[in-house]
Parts: sequence; C-alpha cells; structure tokens
Amino acid sequence: MWILPLIGYMGMALGFGFLTLAIASGLYYLSELVEEHTVIAKRLLTRLIYLVIGLQILLCIIDGLPFTLSLLSIVSHVVYLGNMRRFPVVKLSDPLFIISCVLVLFNHYVWFSHFSTAAVAPMTSIYDKPDVPTFTEIASYFGICVWLVPFSLFVSLSAGDNVLPTMGSEEPTTPGAPGVNNKRQGMIKVVVDTVREWIGELAQLAGWWRPERGF
Repeated sequence: MWILPLIGYMGMALGFGFLTLAIASGLYYLSELVEEHTVIAKRLLTRLIYLVIGLQILLCIIDGLPFTLSLLSIVSHVVYLGNMRRFPVVKLSDPLFIISCVLVLFNHYVWFSHFSTAAVAPMTSIYDKPDVPTFTEIASYFGICVWLVPFSLFVSLSAGDNVLPTMGSEEPTTPGAPGVNNKRQGMIKVVVDTVREWIGELAQLAGWWRPERGF
C-alpha cells in the first residue's frame, strides 16, 4: 500500500495543526479572561499554590514519595508564590522569575527520573505485587503538582496588558501620554500574534495570499 499511508500522514499533520490552533485559541481566551479579572486571578493562583503544597505534603507522608524531592517541590512552589508579590506586573529579568523557570525544568527532570526508575524496579519476590504508579497517576501528578502552577503563572502574565508599559518594565504607562500605546500585549498574545504575523508574511512570500484579494 502506498496511498493509504500517505493519507495517514496527511491526517496526522492536519490533526496536529488543528490541535495546535485549539491550544493557541484556548490560551488566548484564558489570557483575555485573566486580564478582565486580575484580582480574582491573583487570589485563585495563590490558593492554588497552597493547595499544591498541601497535596505534596500528603503525598510525602501518606504515599511515601521521596522526602528530598517533595521538599524540592514545596520550595519551588514557595518561590512561585514570591512571583505573586507584584502580580500582575512581571519583570522578565527578575532573578526570582528566572529561578522559577529553572525550577520548573529541574522539577520535571527529577520527578521524571524518579518515576522512570520506579517503573523498572525489579520485584523482590514473585509473590509481591509491585506498587508501581499507573500512567494515569503519573500524568495526573505531573499535570497538577509539577506543571499546573507554572503554566497558570505563564498564562497570567498577560494580565498586565493595560498596566504594563513594556513586558520588562515595572512602572505603568501614563494614560494619554503622547506617542505611547497604552494597550500593551501580554506574553501569550505576543507569542500568538507573532506566529500569526510570521505565517502571514511567509504566505505572502510564497504567493499563497495577497492582502488586497485574500487567499
């Protein structure tokens, strides 16, 4: 068979494209939602951090997760909490913000290594039932205890659209100042709009699209 595999590859490419567009649209909508409800977003994010810290303590005490790794996750979320002190103003050169980004990657690495090692650990006896977490449990742990808070913080950076003069500046823009655009884009919007403009320019260069006549 030659044609059917090609159709399969085309379907995978289309599915990946639609999935990417759906995720981008969802992030764009969430950024707009956070922008309109900054105070509520800050309160929810703060409580979410405390919730994850509480879950991590319970997992360490009851389920026996490694104390060192659990302590690392708790300290990481305390660092994430420090980013809320000037929410929604975010300075990308802030050492606390940079440390938070490093901790996200480091947490992912150490917990992935831990669960990978646990999955291949040999049984001490053929009668022992291995207490190995399932894929659903591991994926849920990563989604809630490792990625949820950093991802929420990343999306919430767009909450400063109306108060940030630039993405790396702390002082709000003076309304009505000459030559100043008071409507600033957040990080999510900048990424989505930049990609969209880049695709549009690429389509123009390839001759697929002309602004005066559309596709």
